[in-house]
Amino acid sequence: MQTEKVIDHIVNWLKEYAANAKMDGFVLGISGGIDSALTSSLCAKTGLRTLCVELPIHQHPNQVTRAQEHIAQLKQRFANVTDVQVDLTPVFEEFKNQIPPTQDDSFLDLSLANTRARLRMTTLYFFAGLHRYLVAGTGNKVEDFGVGFFTKYGDGGVDLSPIADLLKSEVYELARALDVPESILNAAPTDGLFGDSRTDEDQIGASYDELEWAMKMQDEGKVATDFEGRKRQVFEIYYRLNRANQHKMKPIPVCTIPPSLKK
Repeated sequence: MQTEKVIDHIVNWLKEYAANAKMDGFVLGISGGIDSALTSSLCAKTGLRTLCVELPIHQHPNQVTRAQEHIAQLKQRFANVTDVQVDLTPVFEEFKNQIPPTQDDSFLDLSLANTRARLRMTTLYFFAGLHRYLVAGTGNKVEDFGVGFFTKYGDGGVDLSPIADLLKSEVYELARALDVPESILNAAPTDGLFGDSRTDEDQIGASYDELEWAMKMQDEGKVATDFEGRKRQVFEIYYRLNRANQHKMKPIPVCTIPPSLKK
C-alpha cells in the first residue's frame, strides 16, 4: 500500500466532504483504540476543527489512559484539535434504574452494551449540532462490511466513514505512519462496552488477521468445506457473523406500496 498517498487521499476526501456539506469540522469519540486514534489523526491533518470526545462509561483505566495520551499528543501537534470529556456513567446508571426488570436476562448484557454505544452517539451528535461538525466514524472494513462488529445507531451512527475501506492491518500501517502512540499500537483491540478487559477476539472468536483472510476467501468464492482445522473454524465464524449482521450493512428496508393500492 502507498501509505502516504492513501493518507493524503483520505485527508483530501475529508476536506472536500466538509466543504461540500458546508460544515466547520469533525467530532469523534476517542476510545484509546487504534481505529479512533487513526481517524482523529486524519481529521486533524485536514486543518479543520477537530473535537476529540472522551465518553467513559465504567471504562477500564488503561483505556482512559491511552485515550488521554493520544489526545495530548494530537493537541501538541495540531492547533486545530480540542477535546472534552463527558462522563456518561451516571447517565447509564440512571437509565438502568428506569428500565423495568426483565424476566429473561439472556441478552441483558449485550443490550446494555449496545445502549452504551448509543448514549455515546447521542452525545457526539449534541456536539456536532452545537458546533456545525460532522460525526466521523471509526469503523474499519472488517468491522463495517465483514462481520458487522458494531452497534447499529451506536458507533454505526455517523455522518461519514473515513477508514471503512481499510482492513485492520492497513489501519495499523497508516497509524504507524501518523505516529500514533505505541501504547495504542500495542494494545489488544476492544470495544470497551462491557466494563471489563474482554477483547474483540474474545468476543468474535477469531483475530483480525484471521478475519481478513476469511473475508478474502469469501470474496474469492470459497466455502467452509474448502478448508480444514482452524481455517475452517475461522471461515465458519466469519460466514456466520457476516450473514447474521447483514441488517447492519444494508440500507433500511422500505415497504414499497404498489401504485394500484394507492388509487
